[in-house]
Amino acid sequence: MIKHILGATVIFLGLSACQSHTQIVSNEQLIGTWHVEVVLDTPTINNSPATLVFAPNGELTGNNSCNQFFGRYTQQGHLLQLAPSGSTMKACIDSLITQEAELMQAISLVQQVDFSKGKLNLLSLNGDTLLVLTKQSLPVS
Repeated sequence: MIKHILGATVIFLGLSACQSHTQIVSNEQLIGTWHVEVVLDTPTINNSPATLVFAPNGELTGNNSCNQFFGRYTQQGHLLQLAPSGSTMKACIDSLITQEAELMQAISLVQQVDFSKGKLNLLSLNGDTLLVLTKQSLPVS
């Protein structure tokens, strides 16, 4: 009997060590400019200007690949809602227009946030990853 319990404990500890640990993102960690690396499981186009900027006052701005957008966000623990309210309407190349539409679709579905492996992950209500972001460093003066 002890062998079974010991065996089960070793398996449990081994499996738990393999899991990637996610971290709840504080409001202070969220604040700043984030480069969009992945939209709906598709890596963004190289050198894409796609960014999300979270301001301390709940303001959300950014670049959706071609145009600037603005709106608001609310966060409570791991829950996050993004509410873009407008954007510019510049013409762009087709690939960026497609990425822009996918990014705005993903933004509208965001319900959760977590931080894992150095990336900010914006998730749907059921936990599917919609956007993967990397924090941009401040330019060196």
